[in-house]
Amino acid sequence: MYYLLKVLDVVRIPPNRFSEPLEQVAMDILREKYEGFIDSELGIIIAISNISVSEVGMIVPGDGATYHEVTFDAIAFLPKVQEVVEGQIVEVTDFGAFMRLGPIDGLIHVSQVMDDYIVYDKRRGALMGRESQRILQEGDIARARIVTVSISSKGVKVGLTMRQPFLGVTTWIEEEIKRVKGEVEAKES
Repeated sequence: MYYLLKVLDVVRIPPNRFSEPLEQVAMDILREKYEGFIDSELGIIIAISNISVSEVGMIVPGDGATYHEVTFDAIAFLPKVQEVVEGQIVEVTDFGAFMRLGPIDGLIHVSQVMDDYIVYDKRRGALMGRESQRILQEGDIARARIVTVSISSKGVKVGLTMRQPFLGVTTWIEEEIKRVKGEVEAKES
């Protein structure tokens, strides 16, 4: 899920950049410091915007830079367990498929793709259900539920499942909705 965070920080403006506009220098420094930053509580910081820099800075003895209070908005992505997400399948391998979730890719293990025996077709780069004849391949748009999240300073790992009702490739979901509607109409008549 995406979050909009309001952050208060102090930015160090080096002396060699005093001649440049204060807000632009602060924006450059904050982007370098925060964008791509990974935190277990905040998630991945994607972008910085709407900065407001105090015109009055502070000088620390022995350091020629000025320090300014700054507030800014940060857009963060933090995946949550049980969250239902939709994305594009970007890679299919013999052990599962990777689905794009904004700034990261989540893994759908082969055992979590569907309730069917799955065969990997290396030539097509696809996972196929033996009985259902359903196919999962690169480029498909799918819906999945997050079952595991591991966040460290090295990166974010997300495990997904599509083995629940109304999850999977969008065409599978449409087929399931039609089947359920047909069952309801049959019961009503």
